[in-house]
Amino acid sequence: MDPIIALEVDGLVAHLTLNRPDASNALDRDMARALADAVGDISSMPDVGAVLLTGAGRRFCGGGDLKAMMSAADKLHYVNRLATELDDAFRALADLEVPVVAAVHGAVAGAGLSLMLSCDVVVAAEGTSFVPAYPGVGLTPDCGLSWLLPRAVGQQRALSFLLTNERIGEEVALAWGLVAEVSTLDGLPTRGLERAQALADGPTWALGQTKSLVRRSWSETREQAGRAEASIVTAATKHPDAVTLMSRFTDR
Repeated sequence: MDPIIALEVDGLVAHLTLNRPDASNALDRDMARALADAVGDISSMPDVGAVLLTGAGRRFCGGGDLKAMMSAADKLHYVNRLATELDDAFRALADLEVPVVAAVHGAVAGAGLSLMLSCDVVVAAEGTSFVPAYPGVGLTPDCGLSWLLPRAVGQQRALSFLLTNERIGEEVALAWGLVAEVSTLDGLPTRGLERAQALADGPTWALGQTKSLVRRSWSETREQAGRAEASIVTAATKHPDAVTLMSRFTDR
């Protein structure tokens, strides 16, 4: 049986694939645990310089698995554990010390939006739709979406999007700042890998620290952010990558 979260490492890039294509890669507790395990495996791989996240089949991710929720013997317990375990896995993904690229296609819904926004660079295929989905089934955002979304698109857009259950396409997502780039559907696998490979080929320690600075800045004061930057850029100057690159620059 194929794993529900596939992990393959090719050179410097770790490729994570949501692998429940027949269920639109809907997220259940097994997926949450498998994702957490895969992210943990990546965190212990010193040679990995970037991660590429994709979804198998016609859609990137249809959100939480409603069938699994409704069939659980204790629905309230299941939903609470699912939301908590997914949130833990998504935060672990965001906390990886290397950049994470998401290549999304088809549809990104519900908790799939939280997963996407836990990545650092998002490439979307033409024809991709983005929808909150929660109002359609009488539920509320989970997995950090109420925190991530307004930081990506602003409070007014986030509230309108979430409250009206608006469905938007890739061009609006690009204009809003939900995604960084739009690709053709056929070219998405190549473009996603190109973005991940370019990051993996770069000064990975510095790039990892950069993503960390940006992500944690939301919970810091301006002074705390500045002090953190000063500390990390000082450490960066003695890192082998910086020593080599700065020498090349000054030797021109």
